[in-house]
Amino acid sequence: MSLDRLATFDAEPAAGEVIDGELAVTDDVLVKAFALGPDATIDPHEHDGATNVFHVVQGEVTVQQDDTEETIAAPGVVLNERGQAHGAHNHTDEVAVLTASLCPLPGQ
Repeated sequence: MSLDRLATFDAEPAAGEVIDGELAVTDDVLVKAFALGPDATIDPHEHDGATNVFHVVQGEVTVQQDDTEETIAAPGVVLNERGQAHGAHNHTDEVAVLTASLCPLPGQ
């Protein structure tokens, strides 16, 4: 058994598709992986009671924060503050993978 939880996330999304999976869930943190196929989007959303950190681990994604967009290539880290609208889009022809860490969990 490997300690690397990302190694078990094997996703090959089609164009426009997002595949996600939970890598770690505890009482105070959630870590999910997202594989974005070409032209796939994680719609902008907010977490009022939690900080969300994106780690771009493969490819590149365009991250939206409120009214700002920036292309982030792997390896890259993006801090999304509590209550800040954020999302991501893959404008490339390759699969992009990012993880998202959410803490504390809503309601904690």
